[in-house]
Amino acid sequence: MLQYKFSMRRVLMTGVLAVLLGSFVYGLAKPVNSTAKDIAYVSIQPGMTADNIGNQLYEQGLIKNVLAFRVIAKFNGLDNTLKAGDYSFTTDMSVTQIVDRLARGATAQQLITIPEGYTVNQIAALIQEKQIGDAEKFKAAARNYRPHSYMAGSDAASYQVEGYLFPDTYQFDKGVTEEKLLTMMVGEFDQRFTPEMRNRADELGLSIPQVVILASLVEKEAKLDSDRPVIAGVFLNRLQYHMPLQSCATIQYILGYAKPELTIQDTEIDSPYNTYQHHGLPPGPIANPGMAAINAVLYPAATEYLYFVADKQGQHHFSTNYEEHLAAIERVQQ
Repeated sequence: MLQYKFSMRRVLMTGVLAVLLGSFVYGLAKPVNSTAKDIAYVSIQPGMTADNIGNQLYEQGLIKNVLAFRVIAKFNGLDNTLKAGDYSFTTDMSVTQIVDRLARGATAQQLITIPEGYTVNQIAALIQEKQIGDAEKFKAAARNYRPHSYMAGSDAASYQVEGYLFPDTYQFDKGVTEEKLLTMMVGEFDQRFTPEMRNRADELGLSIPQVVILASLVEKEAKLDSDRPVIAGVFLNRLQYHMPLQSCATIQYILGYAKPELTIQDTEIDSPYNTYQHHGLPPGPIANPGMAAINAVLYPAATEYLYFVADKQGQHHFSTNYEEHLAAIERVQQ
């Protein structure tokens, strides 16, 4: 009887220890940072053991504990199947996800995030900075790239693809070509701009290029999400009344940088993109807008506003006539 009790006690203690160890490993197997997506590239050399790999992942800040890595690899029977190669991992991946990728040999993937409102030139600089591609080759490929008939724009546009490189995070194989990057980004736009959105554009009497051009203006002008539909409404009102759009963002596009304060001379620059000198829309988008800006154009605020000015905090003040607008400018400059 005593031996039976002793055996039961050992079984219980073993079970408790197993649960504690499992909880310990589970905690350490969680992502290093589940709210961030920082990328790290890891080169696993032939002949490296699970210990070696775990140490390298730990040193690069991708796992919390080497033992947890070894235990999970062993538990899943993968400790001897981890494959050599160049890998990309992110800090929001769990140890289990990392082990699975190593076991499958899912190598050489890169990520790039295109922020909303970036221009072709900014995207080109970003892919070169990230050592993904060549900026000049990307810009050369973008100049006349127009794979869809609805993208038909003015020959005066700086880049035919400007506005259609959808802002998102893209994953691709190392060595991707500049042309492939363009195809991926335009393909994402084509998928995101749904049939329902195209029907809505038709209801408003707008072509897809007109929606994208207006959305690019909204993207660059608005700092607050709540301002986007109102700014879109202002631009549509000004078009209806045959007023020049007078968008500072178009001048900044001509200049090639976001000049904080424009001069009278800036607004007199000879360019088809100058919406102070030319009525109607510019010949092409001035940025690649995100979905919020596109939706703001498709569902603009019903308003009688014709003017707006931003204060130092980025909030816009709207007016229905020029006198009110001048008073708003004076207020925000105080």
